[in-house]
Amino acid sequence: MEKKHTTCCICSACCPVVVYLKNNKITLVERKTNARIKEEYFCPKIKAAAQIVYSPNRLKTPMIKEKKDGKTFWQEVSWKTALNRITKKLNLLKKEYGAESICWLRGQASDWGAVWHYANRLMNVFGSPNIIGNGSVCHAARDANHTFTYGAMTNPDYKNSNCIIIWGRNDRDCKPPLYEEIVHAKEKGAKIIVIDPIQTKLALLADIWLQVKPGYDGILAMSMIHVIISEKLYDQDFVRDWTIGFNKLKDTTSHYIPEKIAKTMWLYPEKIRESVRLYAKTKPACIGDGNGIDMHLNVSQTSRAISILRALTGNLDKKGGDLIPQPIPFKDIQLREYSPKNIKPITSEYPLFNQYDKNMGIHVMGTLTDAMLNERPYPLKGLIIQGANPAVTMANSKRFLEALAKLELIVVIDLFMTQTAKLADIVLPTTTSFEQTRLNLGSMYSNRVVLQNKTIKWFENCWPDWKIIFELAKKLGYEKEFPWNSVEEAIDEQLSPAAITTEMLRQNPDGILFQKTRYKKYIKQGFNTPTGKVELYSAKLKKYGYSPVPDFQEVWKNQPSFYQEKTHFPLIGISGKRSNNYVHSQFRNIPFLLKREPEPFVDIHPKDAKKRNISDSDKVTIESPNGKIIMKARISNIVHSGSVRIAWGWGEYNSDYNLNKLTDDEQKDSITSTTSNRTFMCNVVKTN
Repeated sequence: MEKKHTTCCICSACCPVVVYLKNNKITLVERKTNARIKEEYFCPKIKAAAQIVYSPNRLKTPMIKEKKDGKTFWQEVSWKTALNRITKKLNLLKKEYGAESICWLRGQASDWGAVWHYANRLMNVFGSPNIIGNGSVCHAARDANHTFTYGAMTNPDYKNSNCIIIWGRNDRDCKPPLYEEIVHAKEKGAKIIVIDPIQTKLALLADIWLQVKPGYDGILAMSMIHVIISEKLYDQDFVRDWTIGFNKLKDTTSHYIPEKIAKTMWLYPEKIRESVRLYAKTKPACIGDGNGIDMHLNVSQTSRAISILRALTGNLDKKGGDLIPQPIPFKDIQLREYSPKNIKPITSEYPLFNQYDKNMGIHVMGTLTDAMLNERPYPLKGLIIQGANPAVTMANSKRFLEALAKLELIVVIDLFMTQTAKLADIVLPTTTSFEQTRLNLGSMYSNRVVLQNKTIKWFENCWPDWKIIFELAKKLGYEKEFPWNSVEEAIDEQLSPAAITTEMLRQNPDGILFQKTRYKKYIKQGFNTPTGKVELYSAKLKKYGYSPVPDFQEVWKNQPSFYQEKTHFPLIGISGKRSNNYVHSQFRNIPFLLKREPEPFVDIHPKDAKKRNISDSDKVTIESPNGKIIMKARISNIVHSGSVRIAWGWGEYNSDYNLNKLTDDEQKDSITSTTSNRTFMCNVVKTN
């Protein structure tokens, strides 16, 4: 049996794996681990890898939606025919409405990495500024606000830490390597603090669990900052030498005394103080914040407040603390100089987030539905959707579907015929991570470069994302701008500043360490902010009309979504969990995974269930001002009374389960356009 080393990107964890092959087909995939813990992590998705790759439900060839005799049907076509059809329509729309009428929407399904840069390059050359990622509801909103505070998004150094705060994330289900580092640190004696509205497996592992009210994380962070300042638990030397705005921060936090506001957050003041003292006094310490912070209306100021905690305690860029990354040098191939200077993207109302990092591109996804429906600042007529399922995952899905119906061209690039793909005009079949060589985002922004190496040939008549983009570019007449004949040529060009090649990476399957890890880099180079220091007070944010210091006094009594209608919708609905059997809306058509988790549930506290005469496994209706869905109830103490956790991602499996029928897209975070997919007021009633 042959075996090959690569990176599995079924989910965003991008774990190193060994792929076992027989007759050039995958028979088994095993995750490689350096964990020194008693029990290694089991990943069901990797166990199901062969079922995913060889699923009979996979798209096998390009398809075009045709109409004949009043009937609509899918017609299988060649790649040449599909690309010719797309090219012809793109050029027609460009001629009639301008290149800006075309938008490229990118999701997580095909992983983030060099392929994102190829798509950016194509759209820049085409002349449209509208290429948008999903980062406003996942990662990038936090990334931006880390950057506004100290110049980059930090990474928690779990394995060397003595105290770990895990805030709004559950690495056990979404980041196996990091989960193993947490467990290893715990076994060595590290203290664990978990901040989460849900009693996760990590919460059970913790020394302290703060079951914060959903959406109140930023207020809690400000309360913790107040304790640190008032009890003089901060690193006075670091604050004096490397921060600006301390006194203004101190004044603002005077409104966040635990004894006055803890009850509002469903917490006890003494528990907040105990947590802060443990974190501030234990060195080194780190904070891992996650997707539980995303998808809130106040994600920006919340992320800023949590970032400030890291700085006040002096844990920035220290071993065992929160490390500032050392990205490898790579060539910018996005050709932004081609993008028209006189045409603003549809995201221009969010200038700070629009291009907070030149390599990350635009992630202001919250503007997309408005732009399609209202045609402001100009009409959108075509949408290319790559590795995304917005019919299920966008907030207020009913409104998004209304917007989608206005378009003249929808192209979907995916593995399966998703709910979104069914609405497309043209569907292009892509490949899994085992079928294509790629440089992943984690490798581009870390100190160790690892190659996702192709292990098997492309499935049926599928193409990898890079080839779809390259060939479409050439059909559009951009042979000069896309000179590469293989992905290896493109990767080698990108890595040329680091003098690393794909061949070198193939000879080193565990990756190449570009440079030795360095700590306290700010001493020589400062922080990558306008002042070169950690900006507790941001003049840049003030210039754009935002609060320069995190503050929630005007908003904390008006959240989450639909708060004004709480009389009729008295429960806080939480979207979650991120199951380790699935990835967002993906893979509920895979037998092994569906057997492990065959249906969704809404978790409801016994007190709330009793009030509504709901028993375990009863069918219930979950309703918000925007719509209704039906699921089975699961009576559970993992949620706080007054809140329910609703399984999400199931809208792909059955539209009756689509959580985003309940969510709102009217209110948005003022900096990032983030919609409140994570929390909203709702009610649960027994279904007759």
